[in-house]
Amino acid sequence: MLERFRLDGQVALVTGAGRGIGAASALGLAEAGADLVLTARTAEQLDEVAAAAIAMGRRVVTLPGDANDLDHLAAVVQHGVDAFGRLDVVVNNVGGTMPRQFLDTTPGYLERAFHFNVTTAFAVTKAATPHLLEHGGSVVNISSAIGRLRDRGMVAYGTAKAAMTHMTRLLAADLAPKVRVNAIAVGSTATSALQIVLETPEIHDEMVRRTPLRRLGTPDDIALGVVYLASPAASWVTGKLLEIDGGLEEPNLEMGLPDL
Repeated sequence: MLERFRLDGQVALVTGAGRGIGAASALGLAEAGADLVLTARTAEQLDEVAAAAIAMGRRVVTLPGDANDLDHLAAVVQHGVDAFGRLDVVVNNVGGTMPRQFLDTTPGYLERAFHFNVTTAFAVTKAATPHLLEHGGSVVNISSAIGRLRDRGMVAYGTAKAAMTHMTRLLAADLAPKVRVNAIAVGSTATSALQIVLETPEIHDEMVRRTPLRRLGTPDDIALGVVYLASPAASWVTGKLLEIDGGLEEPNLEMGLPDL
């Protein structure tokens, strides 16, 4: 059965691949045998991830740029196809929106959250689909637990991630049977996005206490799910949300926003 987790001869594209979940996912896919197409804002971070994958014997191409730019995302897809002649896996990892009190959340802020978390994933998937159809491929969207939970200050981010999750189901219907589309609902994971948590013991301890498995997630926890969903091991799984969140059924950090 372990051979069904292999991705030898396949090519995987990962957005937001310079650090955190994106970097861990890229290296997990490389360890499983995939060559990589990577993009992120910071070229130096991409170079570090690429070097680690190359040390495993993988081939890697990178194209730094801003994922908010849809033309850049289309260029990343083409860059990978030009380099390797195929594309088999897409990991839509780029995203994120800072919490903001409701009355301070403008329509523009909501629209930017939707663009960064949903439209980017849609654009990459659409550009990649003709290539994914050639050999039968897989798309993995990185969503968030807050897309199904609720908390104050999360209306922009939570709404966008809920939309991403449902888009996953709809894309799975559109692209079946040749291309599988799934998502991971990520819980509180120790990345740079949670730097304030990592630096503040009181906040860290409170989040751990309120997480049923009593720890924060690591990027590798999420990357393991990415490898599973991308691989033949998940060949009968599409349109599903894999919750990797330490057992959360409610938010584990009180934002402290007052009543209006």
